Amino acid sequence: MYKLAFFVPQDALESVKEAVFATGAGRIGDYEACCFETYGHGQFRPLADANPHIGTRGTLERVTEIKVELVCEDDIIATAVAALRLAHPYEEVAFDCWRLETTF
Repeated sequence: MYKLAFFVPQDALESVKEAVFATGAGRIGDYEACCFETYGHGQFRPLADANPHIGTRGTLERVTEIKVELVCEDDIIATAVAALRLAHPYEEVAFDCWRLETTF
């Protein structure tokens, strides 16, 4: 089992979540589309070779983003991350993925 967490601008939140959920990620027992959302602010400065979805090259940008956290079975984590990258509007997707201990 893995925990997948990613950051997404609010206008793309639902479409990105649906793409990740479509892989089977976010299932817990008899429930699907399970996640936790935290609202916050991200910042970045696109470099000269960037093609930013939001912002301007060389200018520091601050954006309201949502951190989405969900669980994902071992056999679909690669598919879930691929779906995340494909559906996300950013050129570079910020995400965390770590294995969970499940032997308790």
